[in-house]
Amino acid sequence: MRIVVTGATGNLGTSVVARLLADPAVDSVVGLARRLPTWPVPEVEWRAADVRAADLARIVEGADAVVHLAWAFGPTHRPAVTWDVNVAGTARLLDAVASTGVPGLVVASSVGAYSPSTSGTPVEESWPTHGWSPAAYCREKAYVERMLDAFEVAHPAVALARMRPAFLFKAPAALEQARIFAGRLAPVRLIGKAGLPLSPAIPGLRFQAMHTDDAADAFALAATTAATGPFNLAAGPVVDSAVIAGIFGGRRVRIPASLVRGMLAAAWRARAVPTDPNLFDYLMKVPLLDSGRARRELGWRPQWSSVEALRELRHGLAQGRGFPTPPLQPQPALVGERSDRAEE
Repeated sequence: MRIVVTGATGNLGTSVVARLLADPAVDSVVGLARRLPTWPVPEVEWRAADVRAADLARIVEGADAVVHLAWAFGPTHRPAVTWDVNVAGTARLLDAVASTGVPGLVVASSVGAYSPSTSGTPVEESWPTHGWSPAAYCREKAYVERMLDAFEVAHPAVALARMRPAFLFKAPAALEQARIFAGRLAPVRLIGKAGLPLSPAIPGLRFQAMHTDDAADAFALAATTAATGPFNLAAGPVVDSAVIAGIFGGRRVRIPASLVRGMLAAAWRARAVPTDPNLFDYLMKVPLLDSGRARRELGWRPQWSSVEALRELRHGLAQGRGFPTPPLQPQPALVGERSDRAEE
């Protein structure tokens, strides 16, 4: 099989590429990224390509499957830029797949595509994917879901799988994620080494996390088996303030979500942090995922617990780890709001 991977140098992309290279059914992997890596993997055919402008049809022609991971998380103060990459770029990729007759397509959706739920009952893939419109990330993920709905109807011969993972962590991506979400001022290396002096206990906070390599296994399985339909991906246990305190330490202090939101909003307006406060609002009502379909139909089993994935995050912060790709480099030339665009 010949598989093309967009966004191949980011947190998820590097894991998907590594997983595909280990699969004897895969003969070649084409990795697309805006900036070429120094990652020494001669088995990968690297292409410098921006999904907004590249001749994607020429690149994907002849592929057995395309795994679409390219995604911009910022600049969060300029949502028109992320829309151009995430929505218009995906539309161009879908056109390229359709026009060249690529038989398989795997697209990275997200838990962020789902409509809110505070019930605590895990939702299956039939849960509405209307996102949370005030948050650009959720809005764009939901819009891409509608594009995929139309694509399925117009091109039934294409095996289209849409993957909806929970939050993804691995040590080599820790500093990149800190730059994207915490910005350039947060003492993340110190937090990784020493832990938190105070651990905020936010009532109602709960979400799911998983190791990026586990998600990559599911993406690769979908690409190599011509899987179709949506797949939730999550590992247990559910993460709450107590779990976070157990990993990062610190005396637990009860803090209302409204106070956290207000502080985040002020920091975002001052451009001290790149995280849109609307994303925090969604975090407080993000649904839990039932990943039974991926287990049944893909034979997928996560090898890491959510706690182990978060411990990986802390270790990556403490060690200042990175990876030889531009998004995952430990010390990029630009940090903070100006560098919060990254491939997934």
